[in-house]
Parts: sequence; C-alpha cells; structure tokens
Amino acid sequence: MTHTAIIVGASRGIGASLARELASRGYQLGLLARNQEQLGVLASELRQQFGIRVETAALDVCAKDTVAPVLEDMMQRFDSIDVAIANAGVLGWRRAGDGNLAEDRRIIETNLMGAIAVIDSAVAHFKRQKGGHVVGISSISAYRGIPGSAAYSASKAALTNYLDALRMELSNKHIAVTVVHPGFVKTDIAPGMEKYPFIAEPAKVAREIADGIARKKKNIIVPKFPWSLLLPAMRVMPDRFMKKIF
Repeated sequence: MTHTAIIVGASRGIGASLARELASRGYQLGLLARNQEQLGVLASELRQQFGIRVETAALDVCAKDTVAPVLEDMMQRFDSIDVAIANAGVLGWRRAGDGNLAEDRRIIETNLMGAIAVIDSAVAHFKRQKGGHVVGISSISAYRGIPGSAAYSASKAALTNYLDALRMELSNKHIAVTVVHPGFVKTDIAPGMEKYPFIAEPAKVAREIADGIARKKKNIIVPKFPWSLLLPAMRVMPDRFMKKIF
C-alpha cells in the first residue's frame, strides 16, 4: 500500500531531509513552501531517484487566508492522505529591550499562527476523510527557553501545548497527533549553529522522525541521544548554566 505525506516547509532544512527520507520509504509526496525554485529542484531529484509521485505548490503560511484553500487543493490531488507535517518556521535572535518587536511578531506569526493554520486545515480534511495523522515540528526550546531566542522559544512552547491539547481533543476522531522536538540541526537555515552543543546531521534527524511517524509516537525527540536524557535536566538546570551553555 502506498502512503502519502504532505510536508509544509519542504524546500530546505529538516523539511527537505524528511521529504528525502519518506521518498526512500516509498511515500508519495505533496510538498509546499514559499521558495518554488528550491522546491522544484527537490521534487525533480526525488522523482528521478525514487520514481515516486511528487506534487508541489507555493504556500506562505503567514498569508492565513490562502493556507486552507492551497492545502486542500494539494490534498485533493491524491486519493488519500496519511500524514500532514507542519514544518514551516523561522529562527530569530533578539535581545530584549532593543524595541524590535517586529522581529518577535514575525517569529510568532510564522512558527505558531502559521503552523496552527496548516494544522487546522489538515484536521478539517482528516475529519472528512475519517482519519489521518498530524505532525508538528516544535523544538527542544519548548522545554526551556534559550537566552537570546525568547520569541522563538515561546513560539515553540506554545506549539507543543497546542498539539498536546489537540491530541486529546481528537482522540475519538481516528486522527493521530505527533509533536517533534528536534535539537540543534546542521542546516543552511541556521548559520552559526556550530556554537551550540550536540549538532546533528539533518539526514539522521529525518530518519528518526520518519521512524517515529511510522509508530505514531506522541512525542519524538531527535536525535534521541542525547536529548531524551538532557531535556528533563534542562527543566531544572540553574539559569547560570543555561546562559553558559547557550
């Protein structure tokens, strides 16, 4: 049986790596992102290498009024959708007190409200389909805020809570909900990431996410080692140690 996945935010980073991983497992793919040039190159690569069906569409998750119609159009291209992955997001660093609230707004609009718009549209489709699997890409910063990335940390903590609540709400609708908490991943989206600890290769992260999706895990922490051990400690770590590490 052929599975189908929709990935929003698929042109770069974890999204592109996850598209490659799922393609290697025989998934059909619907890929959406703002950057159509990068998305087209990726789609051609996947079709040629794996012989799978790949559909693409342009989508800016911050253009809220377009999310539902664009996503629904993509889903209607396939007979059935197994999983929808909300991966679109942005990084951001800002020191509090500099007055640049526009940067915080950009981060929260994209990472939280954009993700919610995607997830809400996917849930509506899955309710009509009478089943499906929603996956949201959060961050380890949902467990403990990272100095210099307060808005980013807040956006991911809110997304994690949103997905946890959604899982309970949908428990009798045959719709699975998974939240993914990646650690620091080496991608071109985040220059300077080498200063952070335990940098992971995106291909490894994508494999672990795909394994967790296949098992419909509620919470996927990637890479599992060392973050599954470190995250509980981060919750109680003294502030001075957090500042020193990050």
